Amino acid sequence: MRTRFFSLVVLVVCGVAAPVRAWDYEGHRTVNQLALAALPPEYPKFVHAPVNAERIAFLSGEPDRWRNAPDLPLKQSGGSWTDHFCDLEYLSAAGIDLATLTSFRYDFMIQYAAGRAAHPAHFPVVDPAKNADHTREWPGFIPWAVPEHFGRLRSAFSYLKVFEELGTADEIMNAQANVVYLMGLMGHYVGDCAQPLHTTKHHNGWVGENPKGYTTWAGFHSWIDGGLAAKAGIKSGALAARVVPARAISLAARPDARDPMFIAVLEYLQTQHAQLEPLYQLEKDGKLGNRDAAVSAEGRAFIEARLLEGGHMLASIWLAAYRGAGPDNFLRTALGKRQAAAVKEAPKP
Repeated sequence: MRTRFFSLVVLVVCGVAAPVRAWDYEGHRTVNQLALAALPPEYPKFVHAPVNAERIAFLSGEPDRWRNAPDLPLKQSGGSWTDHFCDLEYLSAAGIDLATLTSFRYDFMIQYAAGRAAHPAHFPVVDPAKNADHTREWPGFIPWAVPEHFGRLRSAFSYLKVFEELGTADEIMNAQANVVYLMGLMGHYVGDCAQPLHTTKHHNGWVGENPKGYTTWAGFHSWIDGGLAAKAGIKSGALAARVVPARAISLAARPDARDPMFIAVLEYLQTQHAQLEPLYQLEKDGKLGNRDAAVSAEGRAFIEARLLEGGHMLASIWLAAYRGAGPDNFLRTALGKRQAAAVKEAPKP
């Protein structure tokens, strides 16, 4: 399996190596819990109800659970594999400039496939025997997956507002349940973005030229995703006091017409990618611990920073979805007609 964030995620693409894990479940729970703690008072109170807060934390691990199913169509789909990461080096290898990267997933897939075909020497050879789900040709789609989940969450808030105005108690309850579900799922992918090994072809040990002598250990990803945090005893409760309040991501239109949430996620991914070599250097310096050695203060601080940044980013996306959700006017019209018909059919006194 392959996961890329303290509790989760999946590594796939380009036939680079065997699957690994990302943040383990506890790491993903931590990101979602830190995000809940970062939300401002204006955010709907129902998400903080104990049963909903726990469900949001529980759902942080859902996309990794899908990977345990045997169904190859599911394994190929973004929900199971390729939406958990993006090996940024392979984009440039295909001749794609991050400064102009399209915010449309399928447009990107066409461009990338063409670039890979034009520069085959830039990519590892795919072994068909290890590619039953036909995913290893791809670099990962997390920059597109997060904005897509954002759109679903914003839609859920839009129709929730209308149901609160014109709907029944059951409709409001169901709409709230959808919000909780989408918040929890989104947390997994945003959490994956915060793990530097989910941004690179060097996701499980350094590959190719290695002039700085970084580790090539095939268990590196797994150790960062969960082993290190468990060894160091990193818990969400101890990080709560360091939570930075959410700051809604701007949804203002861009001159280049690219989706603003996509750009925010891409920039965040690049920020975490910049932490890749510092992470490998910590390992080289013996500061990340192992089964026999303790994790250093620097190693602990590095992982805690990634979790805190993941929680802050997630809360900022949640907040943008809430603030940016106008009422669903199509639904409002339909419910208005339903209400008018009910009044018309009501027995006369």
